[in-house]
Amino acid sequence: MLRLIDRYLLRELATAFSAALLLLLLVLIGSVVAETLNNIVRGQIPATLLLSQIGLRSLDALALVLPLAAFLGVLIGYGRLHRNSEMAVLAASGMRAIDLLRPVALLALPLASVLAVVAFWWSPLALDQAERMVATANRSLLLAGLEPGRFVDLPGGMGVIYVGAMSDGGSRFARLFVQREREGRIDIVTAATGELYYDQQGARRYLSLANGFRVEGNLDLPDFRTMRFARNDLELPETQSRRRDRAEALRTINALWASDLPADKAELHWRIGLPISLLLLAILALPLARSAPRSSHYGRMLIAVLGYMLYFNLLALGRGWIATGQLPEALGLWWLHAAVLLIAIGLMVASERHRQPKALA
Repeated sequence: MLRLIDRYLLRELATAFSAALLLLLLVLIGSVVAETLNNIVRGQIPATLLLSQIGLRSLDALALVLPLAAFLGVLIGYGRLHRNSEMAVLAASGMRAIDLLRPVALLALPLASVLAVVAFWWSPLALDQAERMVATANRSLLLAGLEPGRFVDLPGGMGVIYVGAMSDGGSRFARLFVQREREGRIDIVTAATGELYYDQQGARRYLSLANGFRVEGNLDLPDFRTMRFARNDLELPETQSRRRDRAEALRTINALWASDLPADKAELHWRIGLPISLLLLAILALPLARSAPRSSHYGRMLIAVLGYMLYFNLLALGRGWIATGQLPEALGLWWLHAAVLLIAIGLMVASERHRQPKALA
């Protein structure tokens, strides 16, 4: 059974963690919304997938938010107790700095377990589902936002397109009109029929137009050209695909474990390191939260956040070094975790010495 003081400290930490997590989630969702809207404007994601993409990609980004929220939760929760002189009362009653780790562990261990589930299974599944939804939608002009009988802006601001009729699958159409303007020149294309297709690599989309006319020229100059074609292909904006950039991010933990590729091993160390980093940051926040009564805590908060950024940037660099072979796979990211643990232990020992009352001469 938990002691009364442990329940009180855990409640303080949980309250601070909840506030930090709520704030970070608002920032996270705002960032994901902005990125998704930018991709929609550029024509890389269909607008119909806005909400689903926000939800799935927010789940992936949650793996970076939980460690910071736990770090700030301990930092804010214990920092308030220090400023209100409650820690001084606890120290005078015989409570050691090491005893403060018990409430931290009660908060951090369940969070690390949740983070492990997110990093090992939920995040790759969410990314894979997001990619599949985009790939499926981009193979249909209907899902991409093109409706028969209505003028629609081309993705990425390329121009205006109109089709009179479209097949149920959204890949074939009839009576097409396309108007594009680039560098002062206007390009108008009409076609009797057409279809949407991908190249051999499946990365680029094209509109194959049949039996049509094309008019192009400068509006300020009488240099218009008119041509008739049997077939004319128009390229649509390239769709978003993270598979080509970091395919290992979509793989399951079992697939990464069985793989011998350096990139997969780097991703494996990264995912294992996420719950470990949460535990280490929670321990590190304990000595960093110490401050004088009624003192400002913004300076220490800034230093702590900069330390968190340095830690995760080094983790990302280490992942890149493993993927490129510059760092031995056997060493992984353990060297960085060990360094952070040693720093946390050193700060806790120094904090314990400072809390001990000095003998009177």
